[in-house]
Amino acid sequence: MADEVVLLDFWPSMFGIRVRIALAEKGVKYEYKEEDLKNKSPLLLQMNPVHKKIPVLIHNGRPVCESSIIVEYIDEVWKDKAPLLPSDPYQRAQARFWVDFIDKKMYDSSRKTWTTKGEEQEAAKKEFFEVLKTLEGQLGDKPFFGRDNFGVEAECPKFIAWVKRCLQRETVAKALPDGKKVFEFVSAMRTNLGLE
Repeated sequence: MADEVVLLDFWPSMFGIRVRIALAEKGVKYEYKEEDLKNKSPLLLQMNPVHKKIPVLIHNGRPVCESSIIVEYIDEVWKDKAPLLPSDPYQRAQARFWVDFIDKKMYDSSRKTWTTKGEEQEAAKKEFFEVLKTLEGQLGDKPFFGRDNFGVEAECPKFIAWVKRCLQRETVAKALPDGKKVFEFVSAMRTNLGLE
């Protein structure tokens, strides 16, 4: 039986992008199903009845939820390709720590930069740069987080250099949405929130 893989996602989601990159790195073919987060599909509600959020990976009819868990699942199921996570338990734990940091700190602070205005937005920008500087400190002189292979510039030059190296990977470049489309989406969100 061939693997049936479906991804329920929303195009600008950083969490969905993470899963799309993992699938591409492993060479896994999948069906992409775009979700309308204001009008969630019956399939999404059935596959993630607890959180009702994207992304959801459906593998042979069984759902896996939460992007970091999905990436670990992909790494374990499709072992024939280069690993996404380190094999050493300590290094793998460190990778999980930094994924959690990004999920909590980076997501929250970046979201505040486009959902607020005035002094609150300036504070959010400062917090966001502090998060980037923390990540930059962890990156050090390594080309990628966690190891030497794949696994705002004035403020964080090492972090931006890392982003540029990641963008040179075809799997990353193809998984990312068009920057102009993201900008238009964020601008529309800011307008809907009364911030513009």
